[in-house]
Amino acid sequence: MKLRACSSVLVTAALTLAPTAAASPARAGERPFLDRLNTVSTVASTVPENGDVNPYGVFTIQESTGDLRRGNVLVSNFNNAANPPAGEQGLGTTLVQITPDGTRTTFATIDPNNLPGPCPGGVGLTTALTVLPGGWVVVGSLPTADGTSDTAQAGCLLVLDKQGTVRETIAGDGINGPWDMTAVSSGERSELFVTNVLNGTVAGGGAQVDQGTVLRITLCTEEGGLPQRVATTEIGSGFPERTDPAALVVGPTGVGLGHDGTLFVADTVLSRITAIPHALTRQDSAGIGRVVTSGGALNGPLGMALTPRGDILTVNGGDGNIVETTPAGRQVAVKPINNEGTPPGAGALFGLSLDLDGDAVYFVNDADNVLDVLH
Repeated sequence: MKLRACSSVLVTAALTLAPTAAASPARAGERPFLDRLNTVSTVASTVPENGDVNPYGVFTIQESTGDLRRGNVLVSNFNNAANPPAGEQGLGTTLVQITPDGTRTTFATIDPNNLPGPCPGGVGLTTALTVLPGGWVVVGSLPTADGTSDTAQAGCLLVLDKQGTVRETIAGDGINGPWDMTAVSSGERSELFVTNVLNGTVAGGGAQVDQGTVLRITLCTEEGGLPQRVATTEIGSGFPERTDPAALVVGPTGVGLGHDGTLFVADTVLSRITAIPHALTRQDSAGIGRVVTSGGALNGPLGMALTPRGDILTVNGGDGNIVETTPAGRQVAVKPINNEGTPPGAGALFGLSLDLDGDAVYFVNDADNVLDVLH
């Protein structure tokens, strides 16, 4: 797809970084970010009126507009209320907004039968969640018909306005099970970095297939108009992925954009973090990129956020730990933040996001369907 220029040209020096992106490089000898955080508190339940469970995506709102309020946290739900407490996977349709003091409201309940465009399979909201300038909320959908991987379909990105109404869908052209996302914006132009986990996964029947991708999707938003996709570029490929009866699908998940334009990716299947260079400008795939770190304290890393100094925070799907890694690949801190279940913390963690001050971490607790904070 040929890139159409927006009136404001995107340049690295002028970027407005999303909360998952870093503003400055790590400095040698500094105390790890996680060493300053010692307390986990529950903020609020993430379960809305319709009973949706399994919170996945987390995003800290940067500006007040419409029904969105600066400093509040958006959370997306992946499962519906069937067969409590687990629900059916890939059938969650709600976004909730939670204040720092614990007040929860439903921002959106999406009707899969009344969408303004195609979304193959319907609605099952994933960890892919961001808010663009002007209050445009973009959330991924990896839907199923019955809560099993056998019926998983490609899904789409849903674009909601600042009142929570779905205004458009972004589907096809490489979007196939959008699982997580980060974004960066300047003027009318935004770049979405989206991981995809359904390329050959269902056909693999539980076996590992190395077909997971990372897309850079360029959007332009002219004054008063909807964000429009003007380009899609595959910048990462070959990531391992597989179906899983407990998690539906396991594949590349968390993404975070570094200060130098490097995109970090959580490779969940092989418990490693990789780096795709020149993510803002490259026109080809870097494959899985460079391996930053592997193993150690990483145990199925899922959600990702970057600290203000540029370190990489990931939460483990295999245990209840959060891990801090420098861009150079040193795992400098690990901290338990959930001990529920057997083994402790397994399956409890997914999305995370820093607060506005960059001194606390919001994260979802799927074991209890709540939003927690490490502070």
